[in-house]
Amino acid sequence: MGKGSHSAAPNAIGYQHQTWWALVELLQSGAARPDAALSLELYDDVAWEGEGTATELLQVKHHIGQNRTLTDSSTDVWRTLKVWMDEASPADIAGPGLALVTTEAAAAGTAVAALRPHTRDEKEALRLLEHVARTSESKQTDVARRKFLELGGAARLTFLSRIRVIDNSPHIEDVADQVKRHLHWALPPGHEDLFLAMVWRWWDDTALALLQGRQRGVDVGDAQAAIADIRDQFTRQNLPTLVELADVNARDLQQKYRTHPFVQQMHWVAFPPRNLQKAIVDYYRAYTHSVRWLEEDLIGLTELTRFEDELVDEWEREFEWMLDTLNEDAGDDEKKTAGKQLLRQLLGQTSLTVRSRYNDPYFARGQRHVLADTGRIGWHADFETRIADLLKVNA
Repeated sequence: MGKGSHSAAPNAIGYQHQTWWALVELLQSGAARPDAALSLELYDDVAWEGEGTATELLQVKHHIGQNRTLTDSSTDVWRTLKVWMDEASPADIAGPGLALVTTEAAAAGTAVAALRPHTRDEKEALRLLEHVARTSESKQTDVARRKFLELGGAARLTFLSRIRVIDNSPHIEDVADQVKRHLHWALPPGHEDLFLAMVWRWWDDTALALLQGRQRGVDVGDAQAAIADIRDQFTRQNLPTLVELADVNARDLQQKYRTHPFVQQMHWVAFPPRNLQKAIVDYYRAYTHSVRWLEEDLIGLTELTRFEDELVDEWEREFEWMLDTLNEDAGDDEKKTAGKQLLRQLLGQTSLTVRSRYNDPYFARGQRHVLADTGRIGWHADFETRIADLLKVNA
């Protein structure tokens, strides 16, 4: 098992590198293709598309280890050529561009070196590849070499005119630095790592949708807008969302927080079980964000406290109205009903925001539960007495 697991590692790394490298390609080439879209495993490893037609196919090759050399006899070269001969109409001068992207370095004096953008010599590349196709005895490349020779001289030259070799591509461990370099214009001072983590999260989600076929491609304009939206979350009027609803396991949280005061407070007014579970999720997300924002220096304690004070002030007004509706001899059932109505009413009021442009309603809802957990606010008319008793029991 150990040997098999080890032998699979390079392939796994190669697939991961292909997905990550696609983001580099999107960032470095997207500006020149504003109306294009990038796809994964649709036409090729990576491909550019315009108006529903592939405009460039990219084969992405990753090799572990530095200073590896790509030659005209390499299996990578002939496997790639065979893929394109099978699927990319090699003799069609108007066919999509073809790019071999490799972490290896093209050896000097080879056809692959002659197909690099900065050392281009298509006729020399043709001569050298024809020589290898006729003289090599490799069983691994035999089918591809024979197919290449069967194209005919003019078709072979047309084929090579569409090919470029991008060698010395960054290894998987260097891709993150490449992404950071391409996004230097957007990095929020002091929060660079968090911003990049959010970009990577967006890309991983997007790449998964592409690979699963839920999304055909990612438009350059949409990608630019998504990254700009992430950057916008680091302005003075906004905040980044770091824990999405999809990140949370509601059942686990319900078990974890079942004895917390804010949960007990909801039980005291018979809050519906499903909505109670959602309230626990709101509490967790709001509490986690408050801690993370403070740790990342995205918000100050004074600003957060001011928001909490506004929530308490709002609650005091509504709580007083609730008490005013209850008779002096009101029973527990009446108090439960009134408290449930108060809780529902305040959870539906999300006009108060911690910042003007951060208006995700979970945060105001969750912060009310944070305050209820400390006993600053409550829903049942007798919550203060009950909280005091609860704290005595837990002491």
